[in-house]
Amino acid sequence: MVENEGSNFVGHSPCPACPSSDGFAVYDDGHGYCFVCGHYEGTTEPATKVQKVNHDLIQNGKHKALEKRQLSLQTVKKWDYQVGKFKDKTVQIANYKDDTGTTIAQKIRFPNKDFLFIGDTKNVGLYGQWRFGDGGKRIVVTEGEIDCLSVSQTLGDWPVVSVPNGAQAAKKAIQKELEWLCKFDSVVFMFDNDEAGIKAAKECAALFPSGKAKIANLPMKDANEMLVSGLTKELSKAMYEAKSHRPDGILNGKDLWDVVTKEEDTASFNYPYSGLNEKTLGIRKGEIVTVTAGSGIGKSQLCREFAHFLLQQGETIGYIALEESVKRTSLGLMSIAINKPLHFGSASVTEAELKEAFDNTLGTGRVFLYDHWGSTDSDNLMDKVRYLANGCGCGWIILDHISIVVSGLEGGDERRIIDNTMTKLRALVEEVKVGLILVSHLKRPEGRGHEEGARTTLAQLRGSAGIAQLSDVVLGCERDQQDTQNPNVTLVRVLKNRWTGETGAACLLEYDKETGRMTEWASEDEEALFETKEDEF
Repeated sequence: MVENEGSNFVGHSPCPACPSSDGFAVYDDGHGYCFVCGHYEGTTEPATKVQKVNHDLIQNGKHKALEKRQLSLQTVKKWDYQVGKFKDKTVQIANYKDDTGTTIAQKIRFPNKDFLFIGDTKNVGLYGQWRFGDGGKRIVVTEGEIDCLSVSQTLGDWPVVSVPNGAQAAKKAIQKELEWLCKFDSVVFMFDNDEAGIKAAKECAALFPSGKAKIANLPMKDANEMLVSGLTKELSKAMYEAKSHRPDGILNGKDLWDVVTKEEDTASFNYPYSGLNEKTLGIRKGEIVTVTAGSGIGKSQLCREFAHFLLQQGETIGYIALEESVKRTSLGLMSIAINKPLHFGSASVTEAELKEAFDNTLGTGRVFLYDHWGSTDSDNLMDKVRYLANGCGCGWIILDHISIVVSGLEGGDERRIIDNTMTKLRALVEEVKVGLILVSHLKRPEGRGHEEGARTTLAQLRGSAGIAQLSDVVLGCERDQQDTQNPNVTLVRVLKNRWTGETGAACLLEYDKETGRMTEWASEDEEALFETKEDEF
């Protein structure tokens, strides 16, 4: 209701909940209602937009041209839209009729923009429905009676109707007359060009079979405003060019010419290893790169090598290491900068060397770390990643590792939680356009373990198949820690590569205990070692 029982309309004011400058109706009991967005304030029950009362139909109405609305006498006569008196107030009267043309209800419009429905309000359909029989080529549906008359005057004999109670109740009105509307080849929704109207048009269009409903895009607020401004050609064009409604995210290929011909701004950044770059053509923002290996093989060290190399290329890094302290992560990055394992605590470095390592890594202002250890819920994790990207300007996020995100959570299915977390990460990477380097553990294979050089596969990713499905690149690291000849040589295998499709062994990395670095194997025996490791499988 516009009025609660015992209250009187005071005036219009700007709405506190939407941009409308005069849509909020204020009443003397303190409540208020916005006719644009439906916002209600007050201590009593919210009112609907149109008050309905039992009252005899008005018999004193006359047909008069509505000059301010640019609606002619011919138009108002055609629609039996009248001006009359209701309780000594001059009002406009929209007559609602049944199939025989008999007036059964009236919607009264007051000068202050309030409305009142009288008569047999339960049986009213769409305004103007009685004029157009059963079906036809195309019908236009507007948000109100004035817009309905405006479209009719502009388009001539085209069928046009309006919903009786505005945008807020449009879906319910359309549902009631859905069978009748479906008798037309197409239904064009020409609602107001505001938030409420656009939302209502989409809701109503979604009720129809695919391709039947269309939504007109008006360059002004509504059809009558265009009529008053003399834009009748544009109003007609909006009806003819109305586009078929599709659910959000569904696109017609014929509309994608500009998309497919636009040069992609997808820059590739190098990995620190040439063999890996040859297979993957580098790493890109918007991708998820998952690094996996057995325990102690060097996943975290490899991620630090990636992070440092991106930092050298001028990029900003966000580091979320959930299984080590911020100090350990910091010293790991600094160690790479000076080729000395600072985290051992016994490395012989001068204060000047330490300061140089700090200045070239943490001191750049382009490294942000998350001070946290252990499990964290996925929503909290998403908030941190989003802040690192949007608040800190990070182009790359390292998350080490996905398994620990859920390890401490009680009463949950690990597979389902990791699935949900990966889905959220995938959507977030697309949203904020960062590159995500993710660490994942492996399930223990039967027989030979990964710590003894067992080959990595996508099927062995621990916890969820979603890790493999939602990653763009998956890198498996293989090293036999018990090898008597080369226990510090790791084979990096590309298990998945969405960018080029090329998979397989990419490079051999040697860990140097003296420098704490993983460097690409540069021995003359590299090819032979490659073949040997492949033969072992």
